Amino acid sequence: MGKDTNKPQIITIDGVDHKLDDFTDQQRILLEHIADLDRKLNSTRFAADQLQVGRDAFFKLLKDALEVVTDVEPK
Repeated sequence: MGKDTNKPQIITIDGVDHKLDDFTDQQRILLEHIADLDRKLNSTRFAADQLQVGRDAFFKLLKDALEVVTDVEPK
């Protein structure tokens, strides 16, 4: 059997259910903005994680390179 396309889409905000079909055009636009901003925030967090790991890796490489130089220099 296929999906039930007549079932109303429910949006829950602060524990209150709202039917998407009852939203005004303005409310739908605001909801779309929120969804888009959520996607962007998630993408930005993902990118920040990648940048932090890359920075940490380069910092470790620098520390390792400095240890090699320190080991070679006379004391």
